[in-house]
Amino acid sequence: MSAAPAYSEDKGGSAGPGEPEYGHDPASGGIFSSDYKRHDDLKEMLDTNKDSLKLEAMKRIVAMIARGKNASDLFPAVVKNVACKNIEDPNQLIRASALRVLSSIRVPIIVPIMMLAIKEAASDMSPYVRKTAAHAIPKLYSLDSDQKDQLIEVIEKLLADKTTLVAGSVVMAFEEVCPERIDLIHKNYRKLCNLLIDVEEWGQVVIISMLTRYARTQFLSPTQNESLLEENPEKAFYGSEEDEAKGPGPEEAAATALPSRKPYVMDPDHRLLLRNTKPLLQSRSAAVVMAVAQLYFHLAPKAEVGVIAKALVRLLRSHSEVQYVVLQNVATMSIKRRGMFEPYLKSFYIRSTDPTQIKVLKLEVLTNLANETNIPTVLREFQTYIRSMDKDFVAATIQAIGRCATNIGRVRDTCLNGLVQLLSNRDELVVAESVVVIKKLLQMQPAQHGEIIKHLAKLTDNIQVPMARASILWLIGEYCEHVPRIAPDVLRKMAKSFTAEEDIVKLQVINLAAKLYLTNSKQTKLLTQYVLSLAKYDQNYDIRDRARFTRQLIVPSEQGGALSRHAKKLFLAPKPAPVLESSFKDRDHFQLGSLSHLLNAKATGYQELPDWPEEAPDPSVRNVEVPEWTKCSNREKRKEKEKPFYSDSEGESGPTESADSNPESDSESDSKSSSESSSGESSSESDNEDEDEEKGRSSESEQSEEEGERKKTKKRKKVAEGHRAGSSSDEGSDSSSSSSESEVTSESEEEQVEATSWRRKTAPSSKSAPAAKEISLLDLEDFTPPSVQAVSPPMIVSTSLVTDLEGLTLTDSSLVPSLLSPVPGAGRQELLHRVAGEGLAVDYAFSRQPFPADPHMVSVHIHFSNSSENPIKGLRVGAPKLPAGISIQEFPEIESLAPGESTTAVMGINFCDSTQAANFQLCTETRQFYVSIQPPVGELMAPVFMSENEFKKEQGKLTGMNEITEKLTLPDTCRSDHIVVQKVTTTANLGRVPCGTSDEYRFAGRTLTSGSLVLLTLDARPAGAAQLTVNSEKMVIGTMLVKDVIQALTQ
Repeated sequence: MSAAPAYSEDKGGSAGPGEPEYGHDPASGGIFSSDYKRHDDLKEMLDTNKDSLKLEAMKRIVAMIARGKNASDLFPAVVKNVACKNIEDPNQLIRASALRVLSSIRVPIIVPIMMLAIKEAASDMSPYVRKTAAHAIPKLYSLDSDQKDQLIEVIEKLLADKTTLVAGSVVMAFEEVCPERIDLIHKNYRKLCNLLIDVEEWGQVVIISMLTRYARTQFLSPTQNESLLEENPEKAFYGSEEDEAKGPGPEEAAATALPSRKPYVMDPDHRLLLRNTKPLLQSRSAAVVMAVAQLYFHLAPKAEVGVIAKALVRLLRSHSEVQYVVLQNVATMSIKRRGMFEPYLKSFYIRSTDPTQIKVLKLEVLTNLANETNIPTVLREFQTYIRSMDKDFVAATIQAIGRCATNIGRVRDTCLNGLVQLLSNRDELVVAESVVVIKKLLQMQPAQHGEIIKHLAKLTDNIQVPMARASILWLIGEYCEHVPRIAPDVLRKMAKSFTAEEDIVKLQVINLAAKLYLTNSKQTKLLTQYVLSLAKYDQNYDIRDRARFTRQLIVPSEQGGALSRHAKKLFLAPKPAPVLESSFKDRDHFQLGSLSHLLNAKATGYQELPDWPEEAPDPSVRNVEVPEWTKCSNREKRKEKEKPFYSDSEGESGPTESADSNPESDSESDSKSSSESSSGESSSESDNEDEDEEKGRSSESEQSEEEGERKKTKKRKKVAEGHRAGSSSDEGSDSSSSSSESEVTSESEEEQVEATSWRRKTAPSSKSAPAAKEISLLDLEDFTPPSVQAVSPPMIVSTSLVTDLEGLTLTDSSLVPSLLSPVPGAGRQELLHRVAGEGLAVDYAFSRQPFPADPHMVSVHIHFSNSSENPIKGLRVGAPKLPAGISIQEFPEIESLAPGESTTAVMGINFCDSTQAANFQLCTETRQFYVSIQPPVGELMAPVFMSENEFKKEQGKLTGMNEITEKLTLPDTCRSDHIVVQKVTTTANLGRVPCGTSDEYRFAGRTLTSGSLVLLTLDARPAGAAQLTVNSEKMVIGTMLVKDVIQALTQ
């Protein structure tokens, strides 16, 4: 190159003796010298405007580095030349790459250059370069934290950026540099919420996590009134009418309409965050779904949290790594919000291909979800798991059985008996774990289980697992008074093998010896001294110390202290029963989805989830002038159109989901005022729901009611044609409403159409009612045409016209079942008192007749009486709030009930083989009444007729945990066959089975929902106590049935 000779000529004169000459090859050794002033010359070459000199200097520097020479003092000059030129390149990719390289250089000396480059890139025309600038901010901050103030200025500038490409990156920089500066978020909060749907997945996770903490500092807790409602559940139940007054849009209007009844009104910005994150539950990214789930868990009202359950269950089909993280969070959620996961119980069943850690987490979730309704199913699953080859999993299963027995008292004896049966298992690990769990359960009621303690004592010869042997010895010592003959013999055997035992066993042998010495010193005095002498010279100092302490405490001596007089109180003091709790119980104080929650320990960089404020901060700080780019964008319209679709896809499990797990509860759950009013009333009526205003309605409102009836007919036709729910279904309902009010009305009318179609749809059978099969998020089942019942004429007929109208109905089912009176002799129960019902009195009775529409439902006869002076119009069932698995088949709407008249209708309820109450609304045109029907356990079954041999054969299959036996004393008035059969069949809907023995009675039936056999045997011996035995797969039903039958027979 031409520059090389020139440079050599200029510097040649200064070359001293011994210095090599500069050659033409820039990589030659001519440039290597001990004279450091030449580095200054290279710096001058790099600072010139000639590219040729810069290139020559760069080549020489590379050659120096290749020879191992130190060129670090040239680094800033090189970086300035490389970065500055590329940062000003016309290609945005080159500019971004240059900044990325510059920010990755971890040398403090170039911090000023890096800061200038970041500031320049933050104002770049390309959003990609601005995104890279946001990425460079945390790198510079970690290199030099003194630059924080300047970096915050850049972050504030980038937070105002309007592009989705920059949003996620700048929020990440905010979280790294200044997470405490929430004032920077105020003006950008609504923009971030609206941009969230279009940000890349990584950015969505970061923004949602930041907004979760922001919302916890700026909004009031939506669950702040739950504690009051839980203290007064009746008030909460009847107060839900006000709870439903919240709409998806103007919460302020609801607050002014009901100031006294509604102390909490959700901030519109709080609702905005929930509404804009909800569609992300359908994201393909598991991280985004998990982020939205934690946001809803920490921020949403209790009634709306259930929307996340289906999305999380969908993630269980992902890789095992994703499953592990999701199940960790589900295990935490299921402790406080059990109801939302109950419909998906089967999704947590364990597969043989699952890794051990996944199995243990699913087991944790199943245990958390266990309740009195599903415990038979859960225990059957556990029985299968015990046969697994995975020993750690088997041990966890046995511990889970113990937790179920602790939490659900009714199955405690059943679980205990099952664990005792496991003691005969060939696998020593199963036996050992069973012993440890049995020990904990026996502490709850030791006096009733002396036989089990004796059985455990016999196992000391066979069990070799130290923890199990120690548990048996502790039990025998603690309850030695219940086994006075066996305990000394156990001590004798353990004394023989004392030196060969593990340390934990030796300690329990010393305890056993001390307790027996205090309670039975005649037989055990010498044995105790022998054991203490052996322990005195043991190699383990803990055992030696325990032996010396015990000897001084229990053996009286002249020098004995005051404690020896209280030795019995010390050793045999009553101990509280252990509490078997979930290991996930206290993890919810960590933010879900975080590494700290996963590890159950605070990780480096974790930011605590703030507590809710006592008083709401000023919401005006988030007010900003709306820029043009946000005015009614097409994206906003698209969201509103997609909203019913998402709700429908969520609602495919229908009425099987509980109130906690009701997926249709984003903003809709708070805006059910439209569904509470008559289904065709205008928005002006739906806004005036106060009772005083309802009583004093003018003729103008009556005219709007007539309009509503016409519109209701139109809506039903639309539903029958294609279920087109939308804001256009009731256009012009109130022309005087403002634009914002009309939007709310259109949204509420969408829900009216959905509620109407829900009432019109009938489940073909209860097998589809429980959320047993796993459903795709995009399943469009709700868009199927409604069943033929929607076309049936309204049932406003009297009993005398039933025969005439029998042949005119368009449905397959007869009209007669809907209008029959209850079976004579069936006791009526009050459903609604005439005072509370404002003249409407409602009773119900279980008819024990098959329900025509679905044989799996319980047929309930509802008797209506109008004792008021005005006709009652539009009697129907409102949208029910049902526990998981329970479904209702409503009776046809009664359009009018004249004063003094009565009528009877039939409705079907699928109680899902449980005694949980079915809560629903009885609605008229003007009022809604909350009512509840709870069935006795005997009404959940239907009689089965079988021979004696068939009965014995089926009874032989239902033994062990499926058999419940109790003894009772029959009074003299209950000794005849007629009275015994009458009392049993009155209590339970069972059929009598022939029996060859005169003093034995047998009855059989099947549960309506699952068809599980229920076999009842009463051995009424002439002398002594009678014995009642119930065999059933449904253990809870069997236990409750035994209790009810004994109560009926002994009264």
